[in-house]
Amino acid sequence: MWQKPSAVSTYLSLSEFNSTVSTQKAGFLRKMFAFMGPGILVSIGYMDPGNWATGIEGGSKFGYQLLWIMLLSNLMAILLQSLTIKLGIVAQKDLAQACRDYYAKPVSLMLWILCEIAIIACDLAEVLGCALGLKLLFGLDLLTAVIVTSLDVLLLLLLQNWGIRVLEAVITVLVLSIFSCFVIELYLAKPNVTEIASGFVPSKLSKEALYVAIGILGATVMPHNLYLHSSLVQTRSITKNAKSIKEAIKFNVIDTVLSLNASLFINASILIVAATVFYKQGTVVDELTQAHVMLNRTLGGAAAAAFAMALFFSGQSSTYTGTLAGQIVMEGFLNLRLKKWQRRLITRALAIVPAIIMVILKGEKGSKDLLILSQVVLSMQLPFAIIPLIQFTSSEKYMGSFKNSKTIQVLSIVVAGIIIGLNAWLLFRVFF
Repeated sequence: MWQKPSAVSTYLSLSEFNSTVSTQKAGFLRKMFAFMGPGILVSIGYMDPGNWATGIEGGSKFGYQLLWIMLLSNLMAILLQSLTIKLGIVAQKDLAQACRDYYAKPVSLMLWILCEIAIIACDLAEVLGCALGLKLLFGLDLLTAVIVTSLDVLLLLLLQNWGIRVLEAVITVLVLSIFSCFVIELYLAKPNVTEIASGFVPSKLSKEALYVAIGILGATVMPHNLYLHSSLVQTRSITKNAKSIKEAIKFNVIDTVLSLNASLFINASILIVAATVFYKQGTVVDELTQAHVMLNRTLGGAAAAAFAMALFFSGQSSTYTGTLAGQIVMEGFLNLRLKKWQRRLITRALAIVPAIIMVILKGEKGSKDLLILSQVVLSMQLPFAIIPLIQFTSSEKYMGSFKNSKTIQVLSIVVAGIIIGLNAWLLFRVFF
């Protein structure tokens, strides 16, 4: 139900970065380069440590059979992220600001609380990913690694002071590093190309395979990515006319497609390596530490090191984008500004404290429980991000001539229904 806005957002989204990147470039490639960046930052959410266990378990249990599920999930993600691009560019608001402006205050506050919980859960998975990477690389005990991981607050504050393009460059380097690590993994594992290709062909799934497939599909979209992307596209300075808006949407969609296909390669590589190394030996692996040990045993130290480095880079890059999402959500829903160091310390403390408690109480085995818990919390919040996004981008009142076409509306509703339904089913399985 549309509500008359009682307090319209008065701040620009990510005001320190808003419209700071010029796109007035000559030639397709130069203009494309000017728009590239937001998609890379968003793609990190699709390859964060919370998703790794599903890929490893799926590959070790069912070989290459679930690759087509990953491809389907990627297509669904591209559709929803494209909607956030339209919202940010056309309405010049991020998703949090749109919710604040057009829902009643109690609804807006509820959405804010749910989103903050989801961001804390996501940050928790990133902390554990970084910590496990440090433990595997340098032999640190997990508690020490968690504490060391928390110090990245200093690096992030420095990067933010240098502008959005520097942050995008750093994240791009980290993504390329993860990409390179899995190229090494694939080279050492030597998977069968024909078998890989067959995995992208839809096939009938057993009941157990269907459960893992639902896990992959259910984790398709991270809620904070929808808020993040709708803000990041506003860092580009464009002329406010229909032609420039169409051009900005086109280049941002290209950026998103390229970036999410890179994350598809990484996620598929995780499953392919697990299928090649573990499945063919009849070994089921569902923990990151166990996967590291098995890779070291079967492919050697180089493969194990590449896996640990990729895990660390994944957690480290995810924590940067998660922090930006936290800033966008707090500022958008509450129209409230905090200093960057205050926001970062609050978010980091809320993730570090439960991680430390779990490590002290349960040791390394507790990290798996926390990763699962973080994904459950994210799943619970997902409908409260997807439904408003579709509602806003389908509204002529909000989007004008750029509102979703009937075809896009139907596709979006189908995709939302699939993701929400599968997450609900997974939650039912977890609790009952």
